[in-house]
Amino acid sequence: MATLTLFDEFMRHLGEAKINLSTDSFRAILTNSAPDKAAHTVKADITEIAAGNGYSATGVALSGVSWAETGAGLGIWRFLSADISWTASGGPIATHRYLVIYDDTPTSPADPLVGYVDRGSSDVIADGNTRTWDIGASGLFEVDATP
Repeated sequence: MATLTLFDEFMRHLGEAKINLSTDSFRAILTNSAPDKAAHTVKADITEIAAGNGYSATGVALSGVSWAETGAGLGIWRFLSADISWTASGGPIATHRYLVIYDDTPTSPADPLVGYVDRGSSDVIADGNTRTWDIGASGLFEVDATP
């Protein structure tokens, strides 16, 4: 998977315990408008693509989510999920370039943003096709706490 760019407010939300990487529910949405890592803080700040043809306005739930140390005493923590995918059905899924991850659990702020991935160019998912975002063994991101 391409690099996940973390939104600036994500770390603040972690520090204020508004986001819990171990227990919260996370979702992914698609947009064709470039996210602003400094200014965007919640899902409502993102111009999401139109719902329909296999795409829901709430995006897809991330499955297999974990926040765990990569090995006992290593001090490297990984936020991981299963691959993320959409299948177009009944027509194409609208033009998009970015995948945005948000936390669906908190209510204040509602739906804080985590990060986004830039595909590099805009595209549609043709009717009957599936687009999968490969998360990979390194997960969505890692935090290295070693000195």
